[in-house]
Amino acid sequence: MGEDRRLAAVVALAQGMAAAHDPRESWRAAALGACRALSGNFAALSTWERELGRLRVLVNVGDRAPDEEEFPEGEAYPVHQFPEITEFLHERWAAGGEPDAWVETAFGPASGGFGYCHQRVAALRRRGRGCCVVAPIVLHGRAWGELYVARSADDPVFDRADADFATVLASVVAAGIAQIEQLEEARRLAFTDALTGLANRRAVDAHLDEAIERHRRDGAPVSLVVCDINGLKRVNDTRGHAVGDRLLERFGSVLSLCGAMLPGALAARLGGDEFCLLAVGPPADDVVKIAGELCRRAAELELGDGVACGVASTENAIGPVHSARRLFRLADAAQYQAKAVRAAKPVVAGREGPDDPVVRLADEPSRETTPERRRFRGRR
Repeated sequence: MGEDRRLAAVVALAQGMAAAHDPRESWRAAALGACRALSGNFAALSTWERELGRLRVLVNVGDRAPDEEEFPEGEAYPVHQFPEITEFLHERWAAGGEPDAWVETAFGPASGGFGYCHQRVAALRRRGRGCCVVAPIVLHGRAWGELYVARSADDPVFDRADADFATVLASVVAAGIAQIEQLEEARRLAFTDALTGLANRRAVDAHLDEAIERHRRDGAPVSLVVCDINGLKRVNDTRGHAVGDRLLERFGSVLSLCGAMLPGALAARLGGDEFCLLAVGPPADDVVKIAGELCRRAAELELGDGVACGVASTENAIGPVHSARRLFRLADAAQYQAKAVRAAKPVVAGREGPDDPVVRLADEPSRETTPERRRFRGRR
């Protein structure tokens, strides 16, 4: 391949990764771009999971064998099956060597090349491939994984120039992975509460909109639990904000634990001393039971005075729920009622008959102008 064509291939690979919207698209673009650039017929991208001591395949593209899925859920190999990785990481590279690619064939390492004839060679033979080039991917100064490109048994064997080019491609892939990881981290932070690690208000808004749409479409029950920590201001005033933050963190852990008891529930901090659980699918009775457990566990914390907890669910007698705003108002009104009567258990909207005081409170036009009501104003 001429220099101009190789440069064009590098640019195409970089552009493909830059256009990706999520990690999977980025992995696929990297593997496809490398496969085309090296005139291969199969490529894979794998990452080294240090804590598990294994090489996990992220994506397979091209002419896949029957046992090769595009995005495999469980295709991983113990690193000890690939001793060249260990040697590269702990001997060659640690001694100042560069992260160079190497070639292997179905008959063993290419002449004069670096590598071993163990699992890779067996895999080449088993899948009817004649050779492969393996390029380590280095990210932030550490081995991140590898780029693997193979050719069929009828195609020319990769040479040293191909291995050198694969090294260049691996560095481009590393840059693309770094970019997508930065974007993913930015997205994660945008939807995460910095103090507790729970979801934040923005995440709740997005998930609840989707949940209400699903409820309108197929009737899936949607439940919202809104909590307000009792006594946080007193803790802040008497023991300092650092202790108050500890109370928020501790309650956040309790909320996360209870939320895990509801499949798929989202645990979030809305801001200040206000938290919520959003559940889509579980019956309302299950959600109320977990809300009760949440109240019990919160009362046992060494800080604060428990929580005031309100629940609103589309399965209860609360009238039509056509918007996220209405469900928020109902859960908020139930929580307000729980706080007003110092309830030790959750107050549930729509369970007090046709004249339910919580539903009536939620539907009062003047309620949002009441000074005590701080939440959800301006919510569509």
